[in-house]
Amino acid sequence: MTTDNTVDFTRNAPVTGSLDVHWNHGARSKADGAEPLIQVHAYDEHTFVLRQSKTVNYEAPFIYLLFGNERALLLDTGATADPARFPLRATVDELVDAWLREHPRPGYELVVAHTHGHGDHVAADAQFADRPRTTVVARELEAVQEFFGFTSWPQETIDFDLGGRVLEVIGSPGHHRAAVTIHDPWTGILLTGDTIYPGRLYAFDFAEFTATLERLVDFTQTRPVTHVLGCHIELTARPGVDFPLGARYQPDERELQMTVNQLIAVRDAARAVADRPGVHTFDDFILFNGPCAGA
Repeated sequence: MTTDNTVDFTRNAPVTGSLDVHWNHGARSKADGAEPLIQVHAYDEHTFVLRQSKTVNYEAPFIYLLFGNERALLLDTGATADPARFPLRATVDELVDAWLREHPRPGYELVVAHTHGHGDHVAADAQFADRPRTTVVARELEAVQEFFGFTSWPQETIDFDLGGRVLEVIGSPGHHRAAVTIHDPWTGILLTGDTIYPGRLYAFDFAEFTATLERLVDFTQTRPVTHVLGCHIELTARPGVDFPLGARYQPDERELQMTVNQLIAVRDAARAVADRPGVHTFDDFILFNGPCAGA
């Protein structure tokens, strides 16, 4: 950090952060005791991963908070609107206040955006509606395109500057028409929402989904990518075995982080089953080609 309190988000990037964390995974019964409504993990001092408790909502989505010199980005707002059951605004405010104590500056902003617009990723948007110096990006495709400045959706990659921390935003339809993937050069992390994660990959528009995978694989061939992080864990530690849909207790989960090689494997699998609608199980993911029973 320089003497004027500006963080250099290009120096030594990608930095080495930590994913040495045991994610809360719900409770078998009340006798097991309560877990926090929101688990917070610091990947580094400028990057936070949050997980909503499965005791609140079975989706237990992961949410990401990235700090830059001028603004922070909150990516997704989880599956529950009620702040009493899911105090996302209060948790984010605490994290922002703590960051500003270490890196004081006036007029610091917050952008609330989404990996995509499904309900388990936008439910707590209203908690931020009256927050000062805060922009909440609507879930609809037109709003996403306008905010980030897409003019050739989804082929182009858009730079989004948090203040020296310049993210790369990639249009990623297929699971949802307004889905985006975000690459963070500071950490090297590729944030893939519900497009790629260790679980059930629902490709409602399979042609768009496959095209997105092709773009993402091509993108990773020219960037350092340290981890591929999605928004859910639905697989057990056993290859190709998922937890029941709606499970609120997931012992022995697969780890959250995936690799570029696993991303390539999803792309290759999509190519292989493109003409076969239905459910296709692989070791590290389960691919749903089109609307399927159980999707």
